Amino acid sequence: MRLLECVAEHRYGAPAKQLARETRLALPTAYHLLRTLVHEGYLRREKGLFFLGEAAERLSSSGAEQKRRSTVADALARWRDAIGAPVYYAMYRDGEIEIMCVSDAPGTPAVEEWADFRETGHAHAIGQCLLSQLDEGARRDHLARYPVSPVTPYTVRDAASLSRRLERTRRTAPVTERQEYALGVVCAAIPISVGTTAAAVALSLPARQADRLLPAAERLQTEMGLLLGSLAISISI
Repeated sequence: MRLLECVAEHRYGAPAKQLARETRLALPTAYHLLRTLVHEGYLRREKGLFFLGEAAERLSSSGAEQKRRSTVADALARWRDAIGAPVYYAMYRDGEIEIMCVSDAPGTPAVEEWADFRETGHAHAIGQCLLSQLDEGARRDHLARYPVSPVTPYTVRDAASLSRRLERTRRTAPVTERQEYALGVVCAAIPISVGTTAAAVALSLPARQADRLLPAAERLQTEMGLLLGSLAISISI
């Protein structure tokens, strides 16, 4: 690991003797370890100089992805505690609704996915929020694959009604639904643009706390505004 770290500090490569000296390894030991690292793909050797190899770069990429995920998870947990409700992060990728991260607690449990979130986007606030950010063609394609159908007695009844609702949705306004996906639960979702990708952060509450929904969504939007600058890169997990 010291050798890998040392090589990473030399953008233009370094010879074995220099690496041995800087890591305080005996030269024969350094040579042996360097050959092993080259064989395993963690280093590559060119004209007597050692550089990071593809395996090390994959490791670095994986570590960066884990760090981004950790950053987003920490933000969701902070918002969860500030609002007193479970918080969700979702994206629309490759034609699908994906729940990327959920932060809940024993006293504030997340909504149970009793019907596939991908197939019921018309029924929950996250899906409606994501669909509202799509262009007409992408939205039509999604609804052709996942037609509008009742999930509860309160679910929007048909594609035309859903389209009218989505068209009335303001770009930065929270999207709310009350018991459309799960009886006894109300939800709100706030749109986020991650480059050209539609994304959303959402919260859910028991229906008996429905009067808290809009104030909680506004609080979430405020909390997001305080942190989103630092999450501009991390949020795209």
